[in-house]
Amino acid sequence: MVSDDPQTPAALLTMHGIVKQFPGARALDGVDLDVRAGEVHCLLGQNGAGKSTLIKVLAGAHQPDEGQILIDGEPVTIASPVAGLKLGVATMYQELDVVDGLSVAENIYLGHELAKGGFSQRRAATQNTRKLLARLGHGGISPHREVGTLSAAGKQIVSMARALSHDARVIVMDEPSAVLDSEEVANLFRVVRDLTAQGVAVVYISHRLEEIRQIGDRITVLKDGRTVASGLAVADTPTAELIRLMTGRNVEFAIPRRPAVPADAPTLVRVDKLGLRGSFEDVSFEVRAGEVVGLAGLVGSGRSEIVETIFGARKATAGSVEIAGRTLRAGSVPDAVRAGVGLCPEERKSQGLLLDEPVYRNITLSTFARTANGGFLDEGAEKREAREQITALDVRPADANRAARTLSGGNQQKVLLARWLVHGCRVLLVDEPTRGVDVGARAEIYALIAELTAKGTAVVVVSSEIEEVLGLADRVLVVSEGRVVHEGPSSEIDEHRVLDLVMEGSAA
Repeated sequence: MVSDDPQTPAALLTMHGIVKQFPGARALDGVDLDVRAGEVHCLLGQNGAGKSTLIKVLAGAHQPDEGQILIDGEPVTIASPVAGLKLGVATMYQELDVVDGLSVAENIYLGHELAKGGFSQRRAATQNTRKLLARLGHGGISPHREVGTLSAAGKQIVSMARALSHDARVIVMDEPSAVLDSEEVANLFRVVRDLTAQGVAVVYISHRLEEIRQIGDRITVLKDGRTVASGLAVADTPTAELIRLMTGRNVEFAIPRRPAVPADAPTLVRVDKLGLRGSFEDVSFEVRAGEVVGLAGLVGSGRSEIVETIFGARKATAGSVEIAGRTLRAGSVPDAVRAGVGLCPEERKSQGLLLDEPVYRNITLSTFARTANGGFLDEGAEKREAREQITALDVRPADANRAARTLSGGNQQKVLLARWLVHGCRVLLVDEPTRGVDVGARAEIYALIAELTAKGTAVVVVSSEIEEVLGLADRVLVVSEGRVVHEGPSSEIDEHRVLDLVMEGSAA
């Protein structure tokens, strides 16, 4: 860990008075950040606080309207991402930036291909890729494998390897653990410590405050595009103080207690011997009105495929799904939606949102029939319905006409939830509901799930955070390698037992 001693050398990277303005919005309003060589500097803030804009300025993707960037005390202009890489700044973005159709090695060296005498050095790229993957603890991934065949976690590893391939002096990691399981997070932390031991500076962005405690040295907090705290020592700053700085208020982000589900509550969801060849098999469970059932397991265990198959986004190869006694047609999303089923998928950008469409259109997507007039969409009616949810869920900025692409991750998640609130679904499937979501929005999502169940909605929740699954759910299914290896009340199992089960791959 880096010392806070006054004799500590000057910052490797300094950003001073950074201002960035977009039409109708001042995203950054005089932000300061200084990062020392060999430290993990954590950048915190709610969704929409300006973190993503700041790192895009640092990467050269955006040009600041005011302010100064210094490296080793010398002013620099980062005119493009390529210029940033040449200055030793590499960025791993929260949203995966890999090209599915290329191989692992081609992705890692994309834009800085190894060449000699005008000819590509593919053998050298392959050898270097193997070394980088081994350094990340994933030597089993072939450099020749097409990236599109990898899981989300595997793609994240490729993105990390790409950043390491540039021999960067400053590496920005935006939510790097979001799609990783606990073992992969431990590997990530090992790599980060190796890098900082070599003098590399790491700017680490995460909404998981427990991670900050494990890996961070100092903290800078942004709120509404401004720096509200700079260079705080992680060890000396209580979590409650960090939350107050980020939100401007004291936030209780514990999962709210819910009353027990009545014994006579009707069964809304019945999954019977459901299977999807190559992903999972023989999955059976029920969900009653007002109940939350959680699916726990490692990334790639089949959890997401189960909820996607229930929703009809994947066509089951065995078994059936009933909603309120009616059997759904396998592989039919419209049939599931008509039956009152909604899904907030794991990959909200690629699977859930129309990124270039306005917020109001994304919210009303499942209720077009209701907002149509004479066969044409009634834009005014759409906006009225959407604005009610934008206000209720505190979507920021509160602009129904804004493109969904421009929202932060947490606000995009709220837009997805708003879609199903407008629809009035009876069954809500939520996959990683708080991934990339700040503590304030997390508390709001927990409260929303409690509110929905109080009204009789049945909820199935998938989360990589075992503590979250156990806290939200009345009953938990532990999934390992496509099979349910445990089912029971959440009160009768703890985090350690869940981890034992997923690692054993068999029931007790």
